[in-house]
Amino acid sequence: MMLEHVFVLSAYLFSIGIYGLITSQNMVRALMCLEFILNAVNINSITFSDFFDSRQLKGDIFLIFVIAIAAAEAAIRPTIVSSIFRNRKSTRINQSNLLNK
Repeated sequence: MMLEHVFVLSAYLFSIGIYGLITSQNMVRALMCLEFILNAVNINSITFSDFFDSRQLKGDIFLIFVIAIAAAEAAIRPTIVSSIFRNRKSTRINQSNLLNK
């Protein structure tokens, strides 16, 4: 696969993620768009690592850290969303002002 194709795919995923974060009013959808952004970063990291520095594993190690952070976020996400839903009866971002209590 050519380098430009990978960058276009990564830019497309990143753009979808940014657009979803800006326009989303649902907390679950916003967190899914954050996953799109993390996956775009992973694709770029692996592509740059393979293209520019194929002998060392710096990009691969960075990928493992990003995947670990995404897995931890995916494990904690349902707990946070269900707790907010239990207290506020909504998962809409604009209705869940947690500082006013």
